[in-house]
Amino acid sequence: MSAHNENALSLQVKEEAQRLGFELVGISPVKLPPHEESFAEWLRQGFSGQLEYMKRTEELRRNPHRLVPWAVSIVSVGMNYYTPFFRPAASPQPKGWISRYAWGDDYHYLIQDKLESLLDSIRRICNGPVEGKVFVDSGPVLEREFAGIAGIGWIGKNTHLISPQNGSWFFLGELFLSMPLAYDRPIRDRCGKCDLCLKACPTGAFVGPYVLDARRCISYLTIELKGFIPRHLRPLVGNHIFGCDICQEICPYNARTRPTPEAAYAPREGLYAPDLIPLLSLDEAEFRRTFRGSPILRAKRKGFLRNVAVALGNSKSREAVPALIRALDDDEALVRGHVAWALGQIGLEDAIQALEKRLRVESDLTVRMEIEDAIMEAAKLPQIGAKAQSLE
Repeated sequence: MSAHNENALSLQVKEEAQRLGFELVGISPVKLPPHEESFAEWLRQGFSGQLEYMKRTEELRRNPHRLVPWAVSIVSVGMNYYTPFFRPAASPQPKGWISRYAWGDDYHYLIQDKLESLLDSIRRICNGPVEGKVFVDSGPVLEREFAGIAGIGWIGKNTHLISPQNGSWFFLGELFLSMPLAYDRPIRDRCGKCDLCLKACPTGAFVGPYVLDARRCISYLTIELKGFIPRHLRPLVGNHIFGCDICQEICPYNARTRPTPEAAYAPREGLYAPDLIPLLSLDEAEFRRTFRGSPILRAKRKGFLRNVAVALGNSKSREAVPALIRALDDDEALVRGHVAWALGQIGLEDAIQALEKRLRVESDLTVRMEIEDAIMEAAKLPQIGAKAQSLE
């Protein structure tokens, strides 16, 4: 294919991608990602935490030729999901925070379908067979690396891909193709001396610019981590129950982001600053029904209720105590353990009594330790300590 034809075809591909709703489109050759050695070092340092799939697929991520041997070009796309933040009305109920990307429908399916449609269009344009493979945040692909090569943006100090015009509120997807195209140029790093994102992280998850220790990241702790959240990090999680947007909210390049025109990303009822207390009583069927078609299902019920319990503990809400006491009998040890911690943070007398009662029948050793620690923590609180002194 001549350079003229490659340029013309690339222009048609981009026009079709934009017609499908992708605000950002770039094209790159299939080659080794520029920072694949840094990725390997990140894994060696243990910064991936329990993301074992990252380690299992390291070679495929570092070398796309092994992942898709026949591929020649990659079309990288970005789709805006930004919905403006409206502060909820004052309420006595403690509120939780769900990351903006999960307010609406699950983006995986929507972008997958649109990229499959793009592949069909390319085949019609070429009037012949074209091999293609779609990835949407699910395969072993270093998405931000290839999007950066394709000129969509640069990888910022907060490790998000940043577009100078569109900020970082967008999903990424890739279409690997078996044909050559005209390739775009990378964008230079424009973070400059700004380090607002690094300073804003409440858990100190950034080891330095461009390096994230996932083990301390709120998004990792509330979504990827399947076990107990480390106790020293729980107070720092605040009211986050699924993901975190802090390092994006603070980024100057996001100050003028336009709202997404995609209706599927509009906030579902109850997913924007939801009341925490009712969430604690969701059984498995209610959890699946409430979050059907939502990325929140990824956390699973026990992980999500674990997060809700931590947020309630951080809220210090007296109104939450009855619901927390009921949740001490949850079937999941993960939930019971974090509920115990929350009750210890609130520390009312009836909370302590409930913890002592549960301790007498609790069989899980980790949960027993959580209950014992919660009782000791509660004893340090002024309202409990003062009462204990008055009884002496």
